Amino acid sequence: MTAPVANAVQVACPNCRTPLRAPIVTLVDVGQQPELKTYLLSGQLNTVVCPNCGYAGMLAAPLVYHDPAKQLFLVYVPQQINARPGEEERFIGDATRAVMATLPANASKAYLLNPRRFLTLGSLVDAVLEADGITKEMIEAQRARVDLIARFAEIYEQGGDDRDARLKALVDEHRDELDHEFFAILTAYAEAGARAQQDGSAGLLMELRDKLAALSGFAGGDADEPSVEAVVEKLIAASDEELDQQIAEVRPVLDYDFFRALTERIERAEAAGDRETAARLTARRAAILATVERLDAEARAMFEAGSNLLKRALEAADPAEVLRADPAALDEAFFLVLETNRAAAERAGRADVIARLDAIRQQATQIVEESLPPEERFISELLRAPDDSSAADLLRGRSELVNTAFVRRLNELADELEKNGAKPQSARLRQLARQAGAMLF
Repeated sequence: MTAPVANAVQVACPNCRTPLRAPIVTLVDVGQQPELKTYLLSGQLNTVVCPNCGYAGMLAAPLVYHDPAKQLFLVYVPQQINARPGEEERFIGDATRAVMATLPANASKAYLLNPRRFLTLGSLVDAVLEADGITKEMIEAQRARVDLIARFAEIYEQGGDDRDARLKALVDEHRDELDHEFFAILTAYAEAGARAQQDGSAGLLMELRDKLAALSGFAGGDADEPSVEAVVEKLIAASDEELDQQIAEVRPVLDYDFFRALTERIERAEAAGDRETAARLTARRAAILATVERLDAEARAMFEAGSNLLKRALEAADPAEVLRADPAALDEAFFLVLETNRAAAERAGRADVIARLDAIRQQATQIVEESLPPEERFISELLRAPDDSSAADLLRGRSELVNTAFVRRLNELADELEKNGAKPQSARLRQLARQAGAMLF
């Protein structure tokens, strides 16, 4: 086994056995060469392209990962290299001495005496990401998207007369997962294939992207959605008092890429020796992560409560009785669960289930409105109006409720909905506010 440094070594192509010379990195020391971390996380470390058969992939090589700022000392030795007894320990000993030589005399070194060992490179990468504040749930979500892309690509590549039908079936099964992040990853893979001059792979993925966009109706996401960098800037600048609210406003963007971007900011500050900024950003990252986890836990609890209530209503002989017993649970989460179930019933062609869900929605809406003050009930009635003309008739018919306070309430509700990302409903309320305001003059 070689010492933990970069070496050009003679290897055989794993596919056609053609002899190759390839640079092998066996020590990723973030304190000395931070760029190697990017290569590792992106899967570009120790890769080779065979000029004979075109094979491109990662070679099996032992690896030590060291991050002095986080006191990480991680070791991976592939099983397939069949290291002889004692070789692994000598490799780790060489790596430890090489790392110690780079550390200041007063730096903590105790963590180097107990390296964490990993059976797979993937588990080592997960440990690096977790230390960066990227949770296992985020990693699993990212992998699930990649697995789904692979399933689509396999169907597309197989071809056949029923290819589009099989793609459509998988699209319908995973429609909610075909979001901006999914298509961004698919595009990135296609572009990476083009850069590696794998024209066949790149072309296939680009064609697949266009096909899936057409089948799913994906139009490229919301043009007003802020960029990851803009959200990073916003949450860094937010005061402690504003942070929770601002996180709630941009929660859909706080994903794998967001935490990677924020972590890169921290690493740049560390590399520049700006410990104060690095510490401040690290604390802010921890606060964001804690808030996201709390908000997500609250959301899960709400949706579970909504799902349980809908299940009881569907099973009851008198759904209204079940709904009236717990009117406080008839919240946004309940209605979203109901609409999700209705969409699934539509896809399955279950007219009986659709009719029952429509009846429950009508009963639930009536119960909610009964508990509202007259002004709020009137706003709910206006929102159900099919067009502006019908809304105008309602406003004229209830002119005693139309005053400056009513117009202000419509605009306040529009602001709340816009903050929560419900832009169509927000726009509708603003239109109603304009119609009501016109009646005051």
